[in-house]
Amino acid sequence: MDRELIAQIASDNLKLVRTEYQFTQEKMAEILGISKKTLIQIEKGKSLANWTTTIAICALFQDSKTLKKQLGDDPLELVELTIHDVIIRPTEKTFGGVIWWKNLYKYRGFKLQQNLLSKHYRILDDENYRLLSTFDQKVAKEKWEDIIKKI
Repeated sequence: MDRELIAQIASDNLKLVRTEYQFTQEKMAEILGISKKTLIQIEKGKSLANWTTTIAICALFQDSKTLKKQLGDDPLELVELTIHDVIIRPTEKTFGGVIWWKNLYKYRGFKLQQNLLSKHYRILDDENYRLLSTFDQKVAKEKWEDIIKKI
């Protein structure tokens, strides 16, 4: 998934996100730092949100059911992956991949998973904290092997 696709999805779903949060067009435009005219153009499909606005949508509405359904679990993580090829660090605790994730490998509670929508990979520890995120299958498998050797 690349920037253009994320911007397209965020733009296509902006009105749904706005109504999900029960914001008026004026309030949503203010929140995103864009004019009401620009917001209307995006909502009507006449223009796409620029990258900065896309990041704002994904960051400020990362818990949106609409965005999660379209982007698969964590919209902000996808934005971050377009900037960094690989994210390696313990982050927030996840739900363990109940809905949008396929377990590729499991070992002693650790999991290598692939997102069903975005197709990116992640490694979770035995408490479901995310240790790595990447679109690169080779990197995901290499890091998985490194982790398994240390357990």
